Parts: sequence; structure tokens; C-alpha cells
Amino acid sequence: MSEPNPIRFPGESKEYRAARLRLLTRETELRRAMEAVAAERRALPPGGVVPEDYLFEGARADGSIGPIAMSELFAPGKGTLAIYSFMFPRDRGDMRPGPTQGATARLDLAEGPCPSCTAPLDQLDGTIDHASQHLSFVVVAKAPYTRLRNFAEARGWRRLRLVSSATTSYNHDYFGEDSGGSQMPMLNVFQKDAGTLRHFWGAELLYEPADPGQDPRHVGTLEPLWNMLDLTPGGRGTEWEEQLAYGCCAPKA
Repeated sequence: MSEPNPIRFPGESKEYRAARLRLLTRETELRRAMEAVAAERRALPPGGVVPEDYLFEGARADGSIGPIAMSELFAPGKGTLAIYSFMFPRDRGDMRPGPTQGATARLDLAEGPCPSCTAPLDQLDGTIDHASQHLSFVVVAKAPYTRLRNFAEARGWRRLRLVSSATTSYNHDYFGEDSGGSQMPMLNVFQKDAGTLRHFWGAELLYEPADPGQDPRHVGTLEPLWNMLDLTPGGRGTEWEEQLAYGCCAPKA
């Protein structure tokens, strides 16, 4: 039998402590559920064989720019590859301001990057050194590679690997693009086993109807931003959306 929770914060009321202990029970249940879901995900049967060794465009090992096969995106000794589909170009109805400086600022707004995709990539750029001990992580976008490179340089991304999917059907085949050709922020995970590429898991919650007031949360556990806001009195809010800049202190893209 576990000991009673000894935590008591200065000035808290009996009502607060009773409510907090009820919430703690729910948080414990959530932790167990997350662990169980992760275990069930790991136990999935083998996924479908990737239909072709897609050719992307990006920076190759020798520093030149050219075609890169999907099989080459797996780092040496790594059998897992996660690919995030970056909405660049952004959703046609997204009217949030674009970059104000650099080559990307000269693009038509509709051809520019999605602010909501940029936010998690800002966060993940600092994670790659740690994650790369276990897997390869690549960002793909329909925009030409030169546009991706220009935006990444202006944004200050130093670790993310970006490639263009402009000449492949990857986005369509793996739901990084909807039936109308609009880009979608899909995450897919692949495995390479004895040279065979297989799909392991995709963030299908992106396509599941969300409850009222919720966003898809299909990659929500990856983002410190939203998880941090969930710990605050105001939560995620209902009107706020990520932007490419917030006054004086944002990266100048």
C-alpha cells in the first residue's frame, strides 16, 4: 500500500488539496494509459512495404544538392525513420502574416510556410541531437529545396534535415496531402529491415474528427509548447494560433 501524498504547498486550502488529489488520480491514470498506448503501438504487426524508394531533393552527404532516395534518409546503423510533412506551401485559407525578411518574405503568402508547422519544427530543432541516438528524423515539404534551405537558414535551424518532395508522390501516398492537393502536417514512421522499407505508424488522428474545442493533437505529445500550456490556468485557449514572429524576440525569418 502506497504512502499518502505528503505534498502540501504554502497557503493552500483544504478544498484545493482535495481537488488536487482527485486530479492526481486522473493524472496517474493518464500516465498509465499513455504507457499502455505506447506499448500497443510498438506491438503493431508489420506495416505495408513502401511502394517505391521515393526520390527527394536535398543536401547529399558530399554537400551537393540533388536527388536523395528514401532509403538514404536512414542514418547508418539506424533502422527507424520519422518523416514530418511540413506545410510549405501553407493552407490556402491561412492568412496569418508571413516572414518579413529574407528570401521567403518575397514569396506570395500562399506559397510560404505554415506558422503552425514552423512552431513544432522550432522546438524539434533542439531535440534532434538526442533523438538521433535512436532514429533518423527528416522534414519533407512540397516547396523546392532552395526555398526550404532559405527558410531554415533564416529561421536559425541548425539540426533539422529538410528535403523537397516536389517531384515524388510521397505526400499523396502517405497523407501529407489531401485529395485536393493541400498540404497536411502528417507524421509517419518507417522501418528498414534487411533492406526492405516498411511503414510502421502514421499520425492518423490528424484525419479523425476532434471533439468540440479540440485540435487534432495528432502530434501533440511531441510539442513542449502545447503541453506546457496545458499546465496553466488559461490552457491552450480557443483563439490563439502560432505566428512566425511575436514582436521583438522571435527569430527573424
